[in-house]
Amino acid sequence: MFKKSLVAITILLSAVVSVSTSAQEMAEAEITVQPAAGNVYMLQGPGGNIGVLATDKGLLLVDDKFAPLAEKIEAAMKGIEDKELKYVINTHFHGDHTGSNKFFSHKAPIFAHENVRNRLSNKTDHHTESLPVVTYKDGITIYLDNEEVQLTHLPKGHTDGDTYVYFKKANVLHTGDLFFEVGFPYVDLKSGGSVKGYLAGVKHMLKNTPDDVVIIPGHGNLTDKKSLLAFAEMMEFSINKVSTALAAGKSEQQILTDGIGEKYKHLSWAFITEEKWLKTLVADLQ
Repeated sequence: MFKKSLVAITILLSAVVSVSTSAQEMAEAEITVQPAAGNVYMLQGPGGNIGVLATDKGLLLVDDKFAPLAEKIEAAMKGIEDKELKYVINTHFHGDHTGSNKFFSHKAPIFAHENVRNRLSNKTDHHTESLPVVTYKDGITIYLDNEEVQLTHLPKGHTDGDTYVYFKKANVLHTGDLFFEVGFPYVDLKSGGSVKGYLAGVKHMLKNTPDDVVIIPGHGNLTDKKSLLAFAEMMEFSINKVSTALAAGKSEQQILTDGIGEKYKHLSWAFITEEKWLKTLVADLQ
């Protein structure tokens, strides 16, 4: 198995699908590996965080970033455990989580919520090989070696096809983009997302996982339940603040001028700034 003492600790800030990444950046990108717990690891680089279950019976991959990174992702996986890839899971349909589907579909079946296949099918540039071949409505469980991998769909959160993945024996949660450890979340309103639904999804994960769970967020650093709870509190504060302002008759511009407040303004980041977060809240709540 991969030696923890040799694991690179370099953390590359994630880019989401709507942020352009040049071919040169992809060519120079590094995929780093960090142990989560048990036989589960987190892979980082441009795009969403990857989860890998590495066992003597084979590998399981959660999300697969952008297409140009496929071979680097495979090399990083094989560096943990040089075994056959058995299963691939898509936590949702965005390209920074499904971009390498075409590459990996020739090696293992792809599992995803039925809305992920539908949305990928409707993309003008989609490839049939990139589509999930096993879909579900509410969830499904995959057994590999001695690990139980629980896939649970949560409706209308980041998108309408979100799945969180819980590795029961290792006690590791991969949230997909239902958790942005880097700051304010991206709620894709045009793809069935909802700020209230997102918060409900976060609360569901908090309620249905152990307090000592190790968390792989969709974007950001390996973390824990305390961090996820703080994220939920920020979302609830944001929703209440904007709902109250709208009920009082404030305009979007007045809400933007007031800002999110000192407690949370530091969560503004490159893709979801404080302004974009507030505009998302206004658009969904008004």
